[in-house]
Amino acid sequence: MAALGAEIVAAVDDLFFGVKIQEAARKLNVPVSLARSPEEASTLARERRPALLIVDLQAETCRPLEVIRRIKADPGLRATPILGYVAHVREDLMAAASGAGCDEVLPRSAFSARLPEILRRFVQSSDGPLPPDAVSGGMR
Repeated sequence: MAALGAEIVAAVDDLFFGVKIQEAARKLNVPVSLARSPEEASTLARERRPALLIVDLQAETCRPLEVIRRIKADPGLRATPILGYVAHVREDLMAAASGAGCDEVLPRSAFSARLPEILRRFVQSSDGPLPPDAVSGGMR
């Protein structure tokens, strides 16, 4: 069982990355909610008070920069950490996301490689130690 507030909201429209995030979170016993629009991301963030909001900066349907601006403009949500990921060649999106209020922007490859570590950084298990495969850190 995850600690109170230890939930992830992810604004992604890429099925592969949505499943990857869900699988990594499952190993940590952390609930994940996927959002497909800025409205849905804002609603989920208000309802769930997530430990982290993950944003695919190249997601077309999610309108990622709008998601970031909405969360950071909402006084009740602006403290929510936002991590965006993007192809390393999209320096324009990296800069735009940082300018919109994204707390951390990673190249897609680094996000993928470090996903379990990233999730552990933001959530803690309330039932003692993390599961063994979460501690070993590997995505299989």
